[in-house]
Amino acid sequence: DEEMASLAVSYEDLRYMNILYYDFNGDVQTGELICNKAIADDLIEIFYELYKNEYQIESVRLIDDYNGDDTASMEANNTSCFNYRPVDGTSSLSKHALGCAIDINPFYNPYVVFNKGKAGETYISPAGSEIYADRSKVFAYKIDENDLCYKLFKEHGFTWGGNWNSCKDYQHFQKVPQ
Repeated sequence: DEEMASLAVSYEDLRYMNILYYDFNGDVQTGELICNKAIADDLIEIFYELYKNEYQIESVRLIDDYNGDDTASMEANNTSCFNYRPVDGTSSLSKHALGCAIDINPFYNPYVVFNKGKAGETYISPAGSEIYADRSKVFAYKIDENDLCYKLFKEHGFTWGGNWNSCKDYQHFQKVPQ
């Protein structure tokens, strides 16, 4: 089928996994992720270390539970990986469409675009997470250079959206296979 041939990723490129994690109540939960096979082993190791250290993640559910709606998933503070979608506000495919990017506790680690549009305002997503865009503040679930999650993803060769220049995507880690 011609449409499938033009897709940037195939079913064979993807892997389904169950992970154990601690929720915000400190209870052990089972989460579901779909990712690119090239990062599957990395994610298994990272989430195992996070679990051993009782790192808290609010929710790890497939994007299907939100009908593919990234905004709804972020507003629910859902950690997710594969989602066949463009980069927010553009027509180019996101690394999530390849299953090569993951967003961790996105409500507390928002996506921030500076000087967006003609008025040059700051755009923060998801709505309601504006207070967490100020990274000088101390708050729970914040991903920064001192955070275990950040350290583990960096050790595994991922780049962090919090290090980007034109925008900051504090929830976002990606690793693109060579």
